[in-house]
Amino acid sequence: MKYLPNFCVLLLMGLLAFSCKTEMVERIDEFSLEQGGYMRTVTPFPVGATTFSVSKANMAGTKMEFVAEAVTPNQGALFASYDLSIRFVDATPANGNKTTTPTALRSIPASAYAKDATTGYPRATISVTGTEALTATKLTEADVSAGDRFEITAVMKLTNGRQFSAANTGVNITGGAFYSSPFFYRLNVVQ
Repeated sequence: MKYLPNFCVLLLMGLLAFSCKTEMVERIDEFSLEQGGYMRTVTPFPVGATTFSVSKANMAGTKMEFVAEAVTPNQGALFASYDLSIRFVDATPANGNKTTTPTALRSIPASAYAKDATTGYPRATISVTGTEALTATKLTEADVSAGDRFEITAVMKLTNGRQFSAANTGVNITGGAFYSSPFFYRLNVVQ
């Protein structure tokens, strides 16, 4: 009789354990999920608002330059092109307002990228001189002053028709310490 309470507790625990029903959930098939991509800035790292500048005194000889790596599934197999647009922001009202709307700068096809031996992803060095920025925005050296800036936005296009930019990419990718894929580059005009 003295074991009856212990036996009842064990019996009750056993009934509770066997009465629970577990549904079997199928494993997610990662390969059937839609995949995206991003353009990782390898160097300089990290990219900030003051990373790139051009000299007003030497627009042809100064430039924005960075190494970009196209990251998509299968070591960049879905990568088609990286399209850059540029606009000028006049931050010095003394010489008038010459701010422009975004205009196409260039499209860099996947064929211009080469596989990196270490990562296996396609990489390319992308550069934009001060003169190229002026030409694309249809401005002259007299139109810009120290303190103004050029803003370059990018769109990564994939072979499946999908496109990625800062507008449809999460903050972990655009501003994250590892991914460093802002899809936006500021080119500051300095003396």
